Amino acid sequence: MPRPHPILLAALLFIAVPASAQDGSPRSHSPYAGEQTRTIASLSDDDLAELAGGGGWGLARAAELNGVPGPLHLLQLADEIGLDTAQRRAIEAIRDEMRRSAIAARLRFVAAERALDLAFTDAVPDAETLGRLVAEAGSARANLRLVHLSAHLRATPLLTQDQIERYAVLRGYREDPCDAVPEGHDVTMWRRHNGCS
Repeated sequence: MPRPHPILLAALLFIAVPASAQDGSPRSHSPYAGEQTRTIASLSDDDLAELAGGGGWGLARAAELNGVPGPLHLLQLADEIGLDTAQRRAIEAIRDEMRRSAIAARLRFVAAERALDLAFTDAVPDAETLGRLVAEAGSARANLRLVHLSAHLRATPLLTQDQIERYAVLRGYREDPCDAVPEGHDVTMWRRHNGCS
């Protein structure tokens, strides 16, 4: 078998070595670089602000993205989806109860994440302590998620199917049937059938 030319071999080796190694810079930085000064390692300042403000923190996506609206956004879109007075009052009550329950749940969650973080700040926790802290943080997060998802479950039965579908369109989860008439359909009939104005 012929031996490769020395210059060709050197060129191949140079190409195979990552550029970061060629210029003397570190091979790669962690995506966490710069986060070591966080108040709580697992939570960003934005996370903490959203939690403190009573935001859902994306914990109700399983409901929201599967056609089960939540009280906060329902009330924000009340006029557009045509909530009547009784619906508004009932959904406001669900929202208010969710907020009260979420306060205690989020305080517990943040405290559990802080305790887990401190366990590594102060020393390296033993396996038993680590297991307990992780379980407490997981349980607190699950409880907070349950608060938000339960509010979605309680709000949805108060709505008509048309309101649920309009909500999905307004939130961007579905196309508005009034915006695009399929090819081959009579425009007037399509718009009438889909309740377009």
